[in-house]
Amino acid sequence: MLKATNDDKLKKINDLIQKVDEMKKADKMDLSSDQDLSIAIMNLVSIEEHFFFTGAKTGKPEYYDMLQEVRAMRGDLLRKIVKNPEGEQWCISKHLLAASMRLMEVGTKQHKAGNQKEALELFEKSFDCYSLFWGINMDLIKTDDIKKIDEGAINVHDTEKKLARNTSRRDAGGGFLGKLGELVKKAVDCCLE
Repeated sequence: MLKATNDDKLKKINDLIQKVDEMKKADKMDLSSDQDLSIAIMNLVSIEEHFFFTGAKTGKPEYYDMLQEVRAMRGDLLRKIVKNPEGEQWCISKHLLAASMRLMEVGTKQHKAGNQKEALELFEKSFDCYSLFWGINMDLIKTDDIKKIDEGAINVHDTEKKLARNTSRRDAGGGFLGKLGELVKKAVDCCLE
């Protein structure tokens, strides 16, 4: 029975990957470029924050002017990925990227300090945010079905139940974010040309 469950899960992930591959072949998306662009957007959000704090700490308003320039650039670039924002999707996308970047930075500092377990937890949360960003912006998450599905499912066709909370998402794609993460790992591969 467990083998059938794992086979079903693998088939569902493979079906999603096939859908993404078909979209790539039809030139509907260039995920490697979009991945690079998403990382650039993360850094622009960080630059905005640095201009804000530098302006506040120094009392020099010209830093706020530079913040506005970077903010406009970030907005232009985000529009290349978030094409048809619905409701709060624009802000959700921006904040998911910003949270992913910050969690990655804090995880890197914890890793350097020798706190490997805490670092790995932060890296996992960072990747969860990044996967959720792509799940929303690749239309893998259908908001009209959210209240009708199990909280661990990707969409209404995904009947696999969520794994226990303490199960690592690295083990068999645990739950909703784990499934999205597996898809992102396979579909958004910057090393494929």
